[in-house]
Amino acid sequence: MSATLIVHGGTPLVGDIDVRGAKNLVSKAMVATMLAEEPCRLRAVPEISDVQIVSGLLELHGVRIDSTDEDGELILDPTNIAQAQMADIDAHAGSSRVPVLLCGPLLHRLGEAFIPDLGGCRIGERPINYHLDVLRQFGAVVEKRPEGLRLTAPHGLVGTKVVLPYPSVGATEQVLLTAVRAQGKTELRNAATEPEILDLIAVLQKMGAIISVPNDRVIRIEGVDRLGGFTHRAIPDRIEAGSWACAALATGGDVYVRGAQQQPMMTFLNVFRQVGGAFDIDDEGIRFWHPGGELNSIVLETDVHPGLMTDWQQPLVVALTQTTGLSIVHETVYENRLGFTAALADMGARIQVYRECLGGLPCRFGEANFLHSAVVSGPTPLRAAEIDVPDLRGGFSYLIAALAAEGSSKVRGIELIYRGYERFSDKLDALGADYSVA
Repeated sequence: MSATLIVHGGTPLVGDIDVRGAKNLVSKAMVATMLAEEPCRLRAVPEISDVQIVSGLLELHGVRIDSTDEDGELILDPTNIAQAQMADIDAHAGSSRVPVLLCGPLLHRLGEAFIPDLGGCRIGERPINYHLDVLRQFGAVVEKRPEGLRLTAPHGLVGTKVVLPYPSVGATEQVLLTAVRAQGKTELRNAATEPEILDLIAVLQKMGAIISVPNDRVIRIEGVDRLGGFTHRAIPDRIEAGSWACAALATGGDVYVRGAQQQPMMTFLNVFRQVGGAFDIDDEGIRFWHPGGELNSIVLETDVHPGLMTDWQQPLVVALTQTTGLSIVHETVYENRLGFTAALADMGARIQVYRECLGGLPCRFGEANFLHSAVVSGPTPLRAAEIDVPDLRGGFSYLIAALAAEGSSKVRGIELIYRGYERFSDKLDALGADYSVA
């Protein structure tokens, strides 16, 4: 059943909140435990539904998971890995694309793996053909069945040379999780190099993997016969930190995000300052606030790391509705990520979307008829509306808009937000937000 919040907007968010481990690292580090032959300890694990989903999938495959209730620590014991039933995997995978990343570890441990129909946020094609092509290069055989895909490795998995057509985060993770126990050496070119990828490499190295990242999106992996356990504290969630920063800016507030770190957020911090937001960094976190006066319109283009992260784009667009002048947004990572702007227009925002590549270099969507650029005219007062959450990041962005708007908005489908924002209703309370559960 869809959950609904009634949000009474117009009140600045003020206060302190905490962020823990990054959703985009924690779930992949949990998958990496399936490669181990000893228990693993993962710390700073957030209480989000994606962690629950991955935990369920791992437990279906025989991984024992215990929580110590200390520093968000999970102990994962993969010593009794077993193949799960396809129907059970499918039941757990409705809102997650993690099963495709289980393939390499399962092929190493059991010699076979299954992939059901995959879910996830509907923000673009996000095809799994990158993953399947990679697995085939390692020697996997893919068999299509009515209920999904069955993968086997009749001759084991062997190191290979992979060149990705696009620096896909998911495909890079697939290579890493497959290559570390493959026979021989693997070279990956045009790899994603996001902070969460480098943190996953750190996890794998602690387990005994041999991985080097020399330069220019090249990763080299030397396969090993055995991987042990690890103890690791996950990198803080830079997406969540940036989302709360945008909420502070859009509502005229002042939010201290404990746990936020400067280095993985440097690109975001530059944009935040260009718009006119203020921030202060200390050893414990980052304070974000609206310093008063007009905010500045900007040209914004998303890109793979070290460019501006696509997951920051949607909350930033809400803040851009309050800037003076015309802002241009060019989305180059997911072709359908600007679809959420229609609901903002219903709330009074002046946003027009275009098929052309505006404000930057031509991208791969420029001739593909996708509405992937936007012009935001501001400042425009936002008014309350009834909103349906479309996906994780769009959903939180709608929540920001509702908090900034005058009047009471009804936001339906907030359960999607719990996929990546830990205890977000408790954090709204801590920041003085005025809302109720319908």
